[in-house]
Amino acid sequence: MNLEDQMEKSSGRLMSVDALRGFVMFWIIGGDASILKGLAKGLNSGFLNKLLVQFDHVRWEGFHAWDLVMPLFLFVVGVVMPFSFNKRLARGDSKRELYFHIIKRVVVLWILGMISQGNLLAYDLSKLHIYCNTLQAIAAGYLIASILMLELNIRWQMITTAALLLLFWALMVWVPVPGYGAGVLTEEGNLAIYIDNLILGRFSDGLAYTWILSSITFGGTVMLGVLGGHLLRTDKSKIAKVMWLLGLGVGCLVLGWVWGMVFPIIKHLWTSSMVLLAGGWSLLLLALFYLLIDVWGLRKWAFGFVVIGMNAIAVYMACHMFNFKLIGNIFVGGLEKWLGQWNYFVQEVTAFAVIWLILYWMYRKKTFIKI
Repeated sequence: MNLEDQMEKSSGRLMSVDALRGFVMFWIIGGDASILKGLAKGLNSGFLNKLLVQFDHVRWEGFHAWDLVMPLFLFVVGVVMPFSFNKRLARGDSKRELYFHIIKRVVVLWILGMISQGNLLAYDLSKLHIYCNTLQAIAAGYLIASILMLELNIRWQMITTAALLLLFWALMVWVPVPGYGAGVLTEEGNLAIYIDNLILGRFSDGLAYTWILSSITFGGTVMLGVLGGHLLRTDKSKIAKVMWLLGLGVGCLVLGWVWGMVFPIIKHLWTSSMVLLAGGWSLLLLALFYLLIDVWGLRKWAFGFVVIGMNAIAVYMACHMFNFKLIGNIFVGGLEKWLGQWNYFVQEVTAFAVIWLILYWMYRKKTFIKI
């Protein structure tokens, strides 16, 4: 039995979930798909250059493949929660102890978010951003999902998740914004950005992304992952689980697309329609990874992702605090005069290799940084 088999058996975790989390982080630590961009540049491929449009964020309304990365990160956090919560309860942790763990985790995630993008370590109040980062969105969504999991049964968790999406829609559509009125979803005139500017003031990041009111739908995204995790924990056959995930994924895609006709899909606002659309793709990816790895037993291809996924938060922070391209250039920087148009690709691959080898060393040493 190899190392990953031993770890999975002892922890009760699913390799497919670790691989999916690693898949998310692969794109994040790849520097906005920089490896693919380098490949397109090296090959001078028109097809790849057109494909790269999907690896840029939509300016406002709409959805590209790259817009799935952050929602998928939140979704995977939710998938893990039924496993981790039930493990803690099974070993005898009380609800009070669980809440203490939840609050501690939220605080740590919040501080890490302020370090990675909030300029906390600049020690300059004029540059500080309080709420502006993916980790803080995870913290907010995780807190909401945790309360729902601990206080409600699964049926009411589903109902409340739908209610969160409807609540956000109602607030955005019906509550008037001073100077703009109700139902305005422009970058400057929407309710969510108004609330951010009102509460955060000069500590806002000044961008068009919204956070405080959007915490409602962050919770919705994490809860879709939670419901997927509940499904994976049922006694249904593995194939039945795959079929349910596929069905739910397609259902969310259709609902998100239809709702998007009247309540636009805008990732900056984390609209309810975007939650469903991204949740649909996330459920389909979970079904695919679960089918390939845990049903069909095709595991070797996913090992590289598992190595990343086992230390997801650690590598996220490392890539925000250190420039691994500079480290990689120690080894390949001198090749620039020979590589020509392939130089960018080689530098990006080398930087990624440095990160992955560090993570692999941590994996072999069973060093997993958890919050």
